Amino acid sequence: MLKIRLQRIGRKNSPHFRVVVVDHRESPKTGNFVEVIGSYEPKLGNFVIKADRVLHWMSHGALPSDTMHNFLVEKKIIAGKKINVLPKKSPIKKDEPAKVEAPATPAPAPVATPAPEEIPAEVPVVEEAPAEAPVEVVAETPAEAVAEAPVEEAPAA
Repeated sequence: MLKIRLQRIGRKNSPHFRVVVVDHRESPKTGNFVEVIGSYEPKLGNFVIKADRVLHWMSHGALPSDTMHNFLVEKKIIAGKKINVLPKKSPIKKDEPAKVEAPATPAPAPVATPAPEEIPAEVPVVEEAPAEAPVEVVAETPAEAVAEAPVEEAPAA
């Protein structure tokens, strides 16, 4: 099976990537690929790809990696939703839902909460005790019991 994925070619601290079509069993660092169809420079934000070649290889059964899928969706070469490529340990970043405007219906009146003195007497107020373990109190030695050592001053030179 063929994959469309990124292959790093940049030096240390200077990342550059090729977009390549490669057999899925090949390691990314082997350099064996079927065709180079684009490039990506993350520091400059340049992403160049041959859309017609991507569609050609996808019609022949090549599947994009998750990151390449997101790039292709962003550039509108293929249709679909982006895939979460964050590690499983990280929380998923949720986008704020789009606000849908409802038809002209009046908003419900806000519910006023009663002030503490307005709470009826028949409702008991329950206070919870802290759930901490008991703390041992250690008796401190009184200040008179501590023997103070005389302070010697160094002779002036």
